[in-house]
Amino acid sequence: MLDNLQRTGARPRTGLLFLAVIVGHVILISSQVQSGSGMPVLEAVTFGAFARLQGVTAGTVRGVRDSWSAYVDLRGVRAENEALRSQVDDLEIRLQEQRTLAQRTERLQALLDLKAFVNAPTLAAEIIAGYPKRGLLTVTIDKGSSDGVTENMAVIAPTGVVGRIIGPVASHAARVQLLIDTSAAAGAVTERTREGGMVVGQDGDPPLRMELVSNLADVQPGDLVVTSGAEGIYPRGFVIGSVESSERGTHLYRSITVRPSANFRGLEEVLVVLIPPRAATPENTSAAAGGGPR
Repeated sequence: MLDNLQRTGARPRTGLLFLAVIVGHVILISSQVQSGSGMPVLEAVTFGAFARLQGVTAGTVRGVRDSWSAYVDLRGVRAENEALRSQVDDLEIRLQEQRTLAQRTERLQALLDLKAFVNAPTLAAEIIAGYPKRGLLTVTIDKGSSDGVTENMAVIAPTGVVGRIIGPVASHAARVQLLIDTSAAAGAVTERTREGGMVVGQDGDPPLRMELVSNLADVQPGDLVVTSGAEGIYPRGFVIGSVESSERGTHLYRSITVRPSANFRGLEEVLVVLIPPRAATPENTSAAAGGGPR
């Protein structure tokens, strides 16, 4: 039995040896036989195989190199885009700051122009709180009793009448009742026909109406309405607004609505007319354009 196993194990070794001899002969013959190009067949086969392998390897390397280059370039582009975006953001911020500064300069210049037209002492003030909205019809300014501000002084803007100072007045702050408040009122006349009446605040749009004007009066839409000084608070001739509608009323007086000329939602700076109440007479003011006396 042992002999049989030995003989069986010898057969594969003999086969492998035979195969090795055959392969060796083929290699030997291939190295001697030349191809049509004059190159030995073995060398040609080996060269072709290695050439294909080198081509595949080179292609893979190029692909990896190109991908890496593209990745590096992409990172560079992203970094550049981020830098450009940051620069754009900075420029937009600077542009907005310049616009804000230009707008403030324009507002202050208009305030100075108004101050020059008013033949009365005035005080520039900035609104610091209580911006007007529905249900809140007072604002707070940054000037008070230490600046000469007292109750019932008129407050105006380049575009028109704003309101009056109401108490209490602090040392460095005061409240302003806006003319559009439903409890506010100002004596008024139409500039074209000098029809007198009283402008009061109301809920609705427009937020002003003119009362006590006869049904027989000539008041037309578009007529300019200015202060008359009759109530002793507002100097005569300051612009209140313009007539939006004028209709005959059911009783003695016309139904007149007035669109205010002052932009109550955009108020930032105002002038306080430093004239005590009841002293606001025609002699205290002079003619001016815009919100100034007329």
